[in-house]
Amino acid sequence: MSKGPGLFSDIGKKAKDLLTRDYISDQKISVSTYSDSGVALTSTAVKKGGLSSGDVAAQYKYNNALVDVKVDTESNISTTITFTDIVPSSKTIASVKLPDYNSGKLEVQYFHHHASFTTAAALSQSPAVDLSATIGTPTFAIGAEAGYETSSGKLTKYTAGISVTKPDSSASIILGDKGDTIRASYVHYLDLLKKSAAVAEITRRFSTNENTFTVGGSCAVDNLTVVKAKLNNHGKLGALLQHEIMPKSVLTVSSEFDTKALDKTPRFGLALALKP
Repeated sequence: MSKGPGLFSDIGKKAKDLLTRDYISDQKISVSTYSDSGVALTSTAVKKGGLSSGDVAAQYKYNNALVDVKVDTESNISTTITFTDIVPSSKTIASVKLPDYNSGKLEVQYFHHHASFTTAAALSQSPAVDLSATIGTPTFAIGAEAGYETSSGKLTKYTAGISVTKPDSSASIILGDKGDTIRASYVHYLDLLKKSAAVAEITRRFSTNENTFTVGGSCAVDNLTVVKAKLNNHGKLGALLQHEIMPKSVLTVSSEFDTKALDKTPRFGLALALKP
């Protein structure tokens, strides 16, 4: 475990990742290479429906700076520069997506043994500002975040959350959407490597009196293969299989069915990530 409570965005992240990560409905292939100078290059092609897109990303680390540059087929150039420990126990992230010069953003993260703080601001004439704070320990954390729009002088969001983390489990409760939704989740790990786990999540939206209950899990079949599945009370069933076809290279096959409308065509996804 880390020495501090982590960022506010970490609250509930374990359950969210287990229920959403790698569940895909498109076709994707990525190939990564590394040069002798330390530059990592990743080429990605994606086909979703009848549309195809791609990008080339480069990453370079020098001392305490990490530079990421991505160019896509729509002529967008995304650049992110991350500086670690400009101020002790801090991380500074600057990003921009050209040709939109108003997309610039600056984020500062500060970590303490019993607290963490994040400030993010858009680099424009009327910037939107996001603030978050978390206090506690690696075992117990409570935090909140808020978004403020300087042009209108209004809060765009406010969220609060609490989490309890143990070596073999994690539980969290998040009150979000300006108090309109509450989400509770629990993850229990079944092995020391945390490849096999069970998860449950319930979300209630007060404005519509709608409840969504989702259960899922992952299971390590062997050292190279993991299967995952999830099902919610609306009848949506998702499943995926991941297999490491060679060291660091992973094949993912994913599907989603509506068990209450079996006449609908299921969605399928395929991803192949090749790394040296």
